[in-house]
Amino acid sequence: MRIVLVGPPGAGKGTQATRLAETLHIPHISTGDLFRANISQQTELGKLAKSYMDAGNLVPDEVTIAMAKDRMEQPDAEGGFLLDGFPRNVSQAEALDELLETEDMKLDAVLDLEAPEDEVVKRIAGRRVCRNDSAHVFHVTYTPPKKEGVCDICGGELYQRDDDSEETVRKRLEVYHTQTEPIIDYYKSQGLVATIAATGPVDEVTRRALEALKRDQ
Repeated sequence: MRIVLVGPPGAGKGTQATRLAETLHIPHISTGDLFRANISQQTELGKLAKSYMDAGNLVPDEVTIAMAKDRMEQPDAEGGFLLDGFPRNVSQAEALDELLETEDMKLDAVLDLEAPEDEVVKRIAGRRVCRNDSAHVFHVTYTPPKKEGVCDICGGELYQRDDDSEETVRKRLEVYHTQTEPIIDYYKSQGLVATIAATGPVDEVTRRALEALKRDQ
């Protein structure tokens, strides 16, 4: 299956993308991973992307699209893939359609993870990360540490990242509504969108997504 996963920051896209990709036996292709891989491997695309990033500029769509194209042409993606973070706007969605058409392929589904804005803000703004190891993550409401401000695992100080503040989260949501959300209508016109309630237990959200994919087959 060829799937695009869409949803606002804090909707759980990363978690669901990993779980769905493992269940469906297809690669999870995220924009963040694409950039990190190309930059660390110093590919031509990676060097180009880094030049824009170092200058404080957005990486042009054509560079992102070229990275995605290269990744989708890898052998492990022959049976399908799950795109997470791409396309990010309508022009990228149009470019993806053109790319798939040249390869005689098409998308099977677009999963739209939907979560109330206040819930999204609560999820992200409540995160606390260990200064010693960023993999140690807690949440003031859902997974609080035994001792406030102290990592259960190594005893390091827990802090709130700047991009997790409520003000920053709301700004990120504005960008999502303006730039990314329009692709949902774009794909709805193609009959590809399945809206998934992204609230409740993680397992339940995954079940809803898999059920939606079965209905679309």
